[in-house]
Amino acid sequence: MAALRGGGPELRAYFRRHSLLQIYEALLCGVIVMRPEDPLRFLEEKLREMMEKGIDAVLWYLCIDSSLHPKLKRISETHLDTLFGVDAQLITEELCTKAWNFYSRNLMKLYFGGWIKYNLLKKNKRKKAEQKMALAVVHYNVQILKPVIQKWSVWVRTHNEKITLAASRLQDIFNKINLSAVLKAWHAEAHSSSKTNAYFASLAKESQKGFSDSNDLTVKHKTYRFPEKALLQIFHYVNLVDLARCAQVSQTWMLLTQNSSLWSDKWRPCVLRLNLRGCYSLHWPSFKCISECRNLQDLNLSECQGLNDESMRLIAEGCRSLLYLNLSYTNITNGTLQLLSRNFPNLQYLSLAHCRKFTDKGLQYLGTGTGCHKLIYLDLSGCIQISVDGFRNIANGCSGIQDLLINEMPTLTDRCIQALVQKCRQITSVVFLDSPHLSDTTFKALTECKLVKVRIEGNNQITDLSFKMMSKCCQYIRHIHFAGCPKITDVGLKMISKLKNILVLNVADCLRISDRGIRPFVRGSSGAKLRELNLANCIHVTDASVKEIAERCHQLTYLNLHHCENVTDAGIEALGNMLSVISIDLSGTCISDKGLRALAHHGKIKQLSLLECKNISDTGLQVFCKGTKHLEYCHVSCCPQLTDEAVKALAFHCHRLTSVSIAGCPKMTDTCILYLASACHYLHFLDISGCINLTDKALKCLWKGCKQLQILKMLYCRNITKQAVLKYTAKLEQQDYSDADPPSWLGYDRDGNVPSPKSTSENLLEQILRNEK
Repeated sequence: MAALRGGGPELRAYFRRHSLLQIYEALLCGVIVMRPEDPLRFLEEKLREMMEKGIDAVLWYLCIDSSLHPKLKRISETHLDTLFGVDAQLITEELCTKAWNFYSRNLMKLYFGGWIKYNLLKKNKRKKAEQKMALAVVHYNVQILKPVIQKWSVWVRTHNEKITLAASRLQDIFNKINLSAVLKAWHAEAHSSSKTNAYFASLAKESQKGFSDSNDLTVKHKTYRFPEKALLQIFHYVNLVDLARCAQVSQTWMLLTQNSSLWSDKWRPCVLRLNLRGCYSLHWPSFKCISECRNLQDLNLSECQGLNDESMRLIAEGCRSLLYLNLSYTNITNGTLQLLSRNFPNLQYLSLAHCRKFTDKGLQYLGTGTGCHKLIYLDLSGCIQISVDGFRNIANGCSGIQDLLINEMPTLTDRCIQALVQKCRQITSVVFLDSPHLSDTTFKALTECKLVKVRIEGNNQITDLSFKMMSKCCQYIRHIHFAGCPKITDVGLKMISKLKNILVLNVADCLRISDRGIRPFVRGSSGAKLRELNLANCIHVTDASVKEIAERCHQLTYLNLHHCENVTDAGIEALGNMLSVISIDLSGTCISDKGLRALAHHGKIKQLSLLECKNISDTGLQVFCKGTKHLEYCHVSCCPQLTDEAVKALAFHCHRLTSVSIAGCPKMTDTCILYLASACHYLHFLDISGCINLTDKALKCLWKGCKQLQILKMLYCRNITKQAVLKYTAKLEQQDYSDADPPSWLGYDRDGNVPSPKSTSENLLEQILRNEK
């Protein structure tokens, strides 16, 4: 048997061809089962039977009586296949059980999965039907309300037209009365001026007469009276010392030496700085006068709509000593840039922000000629027309740039910065605000420079990889500003914790920042040197980070925890021991009176923001003000629980206040304004928007007491009249006023009551109506 198992392929083929295995199997099984008395005869008979039936009919049970046949099902050709190692297999009861279980499980799984899918499909159909029904209900309601709203809109339009007509008539009456008053005042002033001129003329005559009569010590000569125009022309050629001596000759000469045209000509060479920002009415004579300021070094012509290439040519010919030039928001073209390269060899600071009429070719001029090679500051914000070639032109001619500002430029890409950095390797400061297409590739290129300051806002592509490159290549960086970059995580902060010179860190609106990044950074090399830290809207920052900051950052002066919702009194109490902090923003945190009491021990805080802090009260603010005498800036907007007592504490304990905001505090009355007006004489900014109980009396108090007030916001103050606003705020630099009802986001209605929350369907209906309107 072993020899057969080890037989070659020819032997195996022979066995299969003649079906020897089947014959042997049938004979052997018959002898074993039947056990005949004469085995040889039995075998002989069975062989004859096989020869008669044929080899194809040979089965293993052919030589066995049918009553003794087994009940097993054959799944292979012969049982001798197993004996000879060819191929055989029998199925047993256990195998059948396993096969049945496997089949039943698969069948059950198939039908159960189908049943689940059917139920989910049925559930989704039912849900969609409910949504469609809800939309149908809303649509039906809209169709009902639409005619009513249309009629109401027509009525409102008619009513507004009547109001506008009445207002125009009242304005005409007011203008006539005002014009009459102005004419009367002008007539009185003209009469007084004529009297004054006559008085000085008489004095001049008497002086001239006295001078001619009292010449006792000199030889008497015949005096001649020169025309005033001739004297003025002579005085133009006299220096300042001799001009002062001429003023002592007589009253007439003294008046002539005070002529404005004379002194403007004298002082033009002495003008070094000139700021004409926003002067829309500048024309040729004005630019002619500017060109006569030969020693002018700093010129700001931002937003001067009259500036063009011709006027710049006039300035360029006369003012060759310029170091600072601001041409932002003007209509200059390539011609002006060509003038810059020819006429300003010492120009160091140049701003072309939002100048969109020059092209890449104009930037090529900056690198030619004798000028602009000393440029170290360049502002190209908003110049969306500049391409990669333009930045390459800048790099070719102005390789010494150190400060680069490119804000509000959505067309700025990594290729632009790469083209610039190829030759501008001295860049130390970059500012890219609202440039969403920059990525880590930009910072990979900037690592060739010695960066000291980086500012980026509103970018969704910058990742921790930029921080990794800065940690390796920017060892001297001091200012890191990555606000609104959601892909910055704790990993990035851990990478820059090794830097030793960081003074300012701003990661506001980086929502993935948490304690796992802040704590390692504060413990790093720059923690003890940090001056400013902004964590606004980093909602995962908790008291653990605040305590670590208080323990490590001994030179911190500014801390912003705006809307860090997990910061509580436990962390704020630690800040009370930081004597270096003078400005802190805790708006939207969980601070309460306990936290304010801890900050009161500090005593040196100058700026405090507590917007939307619902847990503080008058008592906490009173305790804080008693311990803080240096407070200059205090904003407690949207704290509806505060009353006049809080403002009273501010006014009587903090006399240095310059900026106060109590907007969104409906419990404030005229009494709180009386407190401020009587004690805070240095107040420059005040916001009382949403203080619905304030009246005209409040404005009168401010008019009498706050003489230095410059900006006043009075939105949603329905009890303050427009007449009082015109009367008491006419001299302010800026005032915002409306008597409309407070908006819903303030959290209370026109009477100061908190309305009940609306249902979702009502809000949806209101939104749909607003969109249609």
